[in-house]
Amino acid sequence: MNLFTVITTLFAVSSIFSYINARWIKLPGVIGVMLLAIGSAMITVFAGKMVPQFTQLITELTASIDFSTTLLDILLGFLLFASALHFDVKKLRSNLKGVVIISTVGVLLSTLIFGTIFHYTAGLIGIEIPYIYCLVFGALVSPTDAVAVAALLKKTKMPSRLETIINGESLFNDGIGIVLFITFVGLAATPGTTISWSHTSLLFAQEVFGGLALGVVLGWIAFKMIKGIRDFQTIVMISLTLVMIISFVGSILHVSIPLAVVAAGLLIGSNPFGKEEDAKLNEYLEQVWKLFDELLNTILFVLIGLQMVSVSFQSSYFIAGGIAILILLIARMLSIFLPVVLLRRSLSIQYNSILILTWGGLRGGISVALALSLQPSPYRELILTASFCIVVFSIIVQGLTLNKVVNKLV
Repeated sequence: MNLFTVITTLFAVSSIFSYINARWIKLPGVIGVMLLAIGSAMITVFAGKMVPQFTQLITELTASIDFSTTLLDILLGFLLFASALHFDVKKLRSNLKGVVIISTVGVLLSTLIFGTIFHYTAGLIGIEIPYIYCLVFGALVSPTDAVAVAALLKKTKMPSRLETIINGESLFNDGIGIVLFITFVGLAATPGTTISWSHTSLLFAQEVFGGLALGVVLGWIAFKMIKGIRDFQTIVMISLTLVMIISFVGSILHVSIPLAVVAAGLLIGSNPFGKEEDAKLNEYLEQVWKLFDELLNTILFVLIGLQMVSVSFQSSYFIAGGIAILILLIARMLSIFLPVVLLRRSLSIQYNSILILTWGGLRGGISVALALSLQPSPYRELILTASFCIVVFSIIVQGLTLNKVVNKLV
């Protein structure tokens, strides 16, 4: 398929799935379309000969799209900018300590706890996987996904403070997650080497602080440009161009593009127009980006579902995936519980809130994209299949039951 055919087919498939869900299934949008996409992938894998034309369409579409590159280099910047644009900066300031600790220390603890437990548990069921690959697995599933969180928390009855912490954490935890992933992947590729803390610290600083600096600088320039005009078409074009330039420059400088677009989005979202009579321009800009967000989310979750054709259908891998779901929930709970115990006065998080934060820590496309980016190895298929199990469980089961959990615990 050429590029235009791929885009047309993807939009057509997404539109059909969205219509079927809205007309008959009536699940939350992203969950419904992802279930339909998974169903299509399953038909392709198990009943391909019965519907050859449909199977060929899905197979060619999936083969024509590099999911990892499409998400990490293209879609993610726009989706995170849209989420940051709508974020309440005042609420973020009042909960900043909790957001920072959970998105940094929490991710590190979750990775180590998950990797350790999974290593020994996998051995008990006859799956031998080196500890370093368990840490790689932990690093790619420990960060919560801002796109999934933003998409599925919209209609929940989550208390405002906890919603701010979960949303804020998901926006900022990519930095340490990616650094951990890159570090452990490098160690796995060169057995016998040890962690260089100086190199890791430099990589962390480059990714995190470099990304934040890039976002603030380019966001401030766009902020000043928008503040000086009242032409709405130009304002929208500046915001779109901002995201694209950040993605381009960030890839050259090797800094965190997610953190850069989040910083820029928070800056632009703080009403650059100043005067109250111009506040409607800010509202219109948010509505335009809300539309972009919903359209791209639909396409993204269709792509996630279609990645089922890339999964290795070995029973042992799915058993490992089921075990990984439970281990990740335990690791997530402990990674929040330990900082809360040590810093409870400053964090002001109640113990019953830990369960809500655990269940509300949703995983999404980033985990699948990172798993797909792994180089071929004896453990790649296991990690990919188990990651897919975690993401599907997170979006469908946790996403559909989050309100019930919140109602019982609040």
